[in-house]
Amino acid sequence: MMPAHETYDVIVIGAGAGGMTAAAVAAAAGLRVLVIEKTAFVGGTTAWSDGMVWIPANPKMKEAGLSDSVTDAVQYLASTVPEPAHAGLRAAFLARGPEAMAFLEANTEVRLQLVKACPDHYPERLGATSGGRALEPVAFDGTRLGAHFARLRAPLPEFTLFGGMMVDRFDLPHLRRIGKSMRSTLRAALLISEYAWQRLRHPRGITLHLGNALAARLYASLLARRVEILFSADVEDLSMQGDRIAGVIIRHGSRDRLISARRGVVVATGGFSHDPVLRKRLFPAAAGFVSATSASGTGDGLRLAATVGAALNQDATSPAYWVPASLFRRDDGSRGVFPHTVTDRAKPGVIAVNAAGRRFVNEALSYHEFVLAMLRDANGEPGRPFYLVCDRQFLWAYGLGRIKPFTRGIRRHVASGELIEAPDLAQLAAQIGIKPSALTATIADYNVAAEEGRDPEFGRGSTIYQRHLGDASRKPNPCVAPIVRAPFFAMRIYPADLGTAIGMKVNAQARVLRGDGSPIEGLYACGNDMGSIMNGNCPGPGIALGPALTFGYIAGRHLAEGAVVAEGSAAVSV
Repeated sequence: MMPAHETYDVIVIGAGAGGMTAAAVAAAAGLRVLVIEKTAFVGGTTAWSDGMVWIPANPKMKEAGLSDSVTDAVQYLASTVPEPAHAGLRAAFLARGPEAMAFLEANTEVRLQLVKACPDHYPERLGATSGGRALEPVAFDGTRLGAHFARLRAPLPEFTLFGGMMVDRFDLPHLRRIGKSMRSTLRAALLISEYAWQRLRHPRGITLHLGNALAARLYASLLARRVEILFSADVEDLSMQGDRIAGVIIRHGSRDRLISARRGVVVATGGFSHDPVLRKRLFPAAAGFVSATSASGTGDGLRLAATVGAALNQDATSPAYWVPASLFRRDDGSRGVFPHTVTDRAKPGVIAVNAAGRRFVNEALSYHEFVLAMLRDANGEPGRPFYLVCDRQFLWAYGLGRIKPFTRGIRRHVASGELIEAPDLAQLAAQIGIKPSALTATIADYNVAAEEGRDPEFGRGSTIYQRHLGDASRKPNPCVAPIVRAPFFAMRIYPADLGTAIGMKVNAQARVLRGDGSPIEGLYACGNDMGSIMNGNCPGPGIALGPALTFGYIAGRHLAEGAVVAEGSAAVSV
């Protein structure tokens, strides 16, 4: 279906979190908005994510009695993002992030809640908090989307139960205590029965959590404001009137079609994680080609903007945000990528080793820091896997990768090669190409101190962030336990990105800049198309979505307050 109009006030390219935020904010001001999405679904990588939104000094912290201030956040960022580049954008983010959240909650369907027990990634640094800066979306009833629910990108199946049931972080402990606690058993029974009832009417669960709930809430906001969304459409070019962006050219059948924008165009296509040329050019060789992002992020926005003189920010300390990932094949034959964010690495009884059989990192560090250690190690050659190694007790209690806790049927994972199993460590080492004496020595050395809950080599479990990711029931260290109970298991892991940090240069109004620093009139960027305000550093959970929503809001507000190009004035031949 083609757009109903030839001219809109605002055109947004991309229906991820940043793009939908910009569209919702512009529409809330009464503007006519068109969103153009290259896939058949809204949500982008956000729909697969944990939905965390990092906003320091947000109003919900004050309501909950948690202390924070912009001054504290500035002090924290000074040590975790030490580079001076983009200091002005960070200041804009800190100043307007709380404003953006308040506006979205007052004018759209977006609802966020505080995550009290979610520390910053570097809690030992000055200005850090033990929780509250990270917000998460409130659960959403998918039936509120009506027939449009089918247009919402589904969560990754590996993050659901029973083929489509989403579970929030507060209910996960109940599922782990089934049969051990009457309260937890009853809660789990209620959740499962509700899901079973939902599946009688829907292809998946309709109680949405995490990033899927955030994407749904933004989508519902667009539908409520009658924002048009053009699916499965490619933007071929940006059109200009003089030196101002005045619309886009889309492919319609065998010919191009011009759609004009009175106020401007927002580029939010999701970065370039799946563009092999840009990855090879901008990523370190050791990073390889594994990405945990939506396949639609192929650099479209960057290429469009480059044609009108947009400058690329290449000053980032890291070109991407990283996560270790394991690979597997789903039953339908598609390749799966499982991001090892917080579910297994920090739990007691697992270690990570390189191809030489040696530990190379504190396994309980943030996912970003973990992969930076992988890249520094390099593992001998690009593309060679690292390994997570555990015993049967760990696998049963915590799972590993997409294998969930208390899984009895692991044979298929072993048969496919996703999970490697052996009766002793020497045979496990031989199966994964590691010298047996090296792996057995590494685990023997680790076990000596682990018996007492210590990790003298890397200090695992030494911060509140690391302990938060461990198992609180394990004493004295929630992150450390020996690896002793056969059989033993290994899983290959690779460096993967969670999103690109290199993107277009913008100013504090989210306006795209030329190489000389001047703004391109009518052109805005947000999300991963915008260069990282943190320069590729990762100071907290939700460091991508926090700026994406904030600068999406900033772009929408600036467009609502901006000048108008007269209808029909775009001088472009098509």
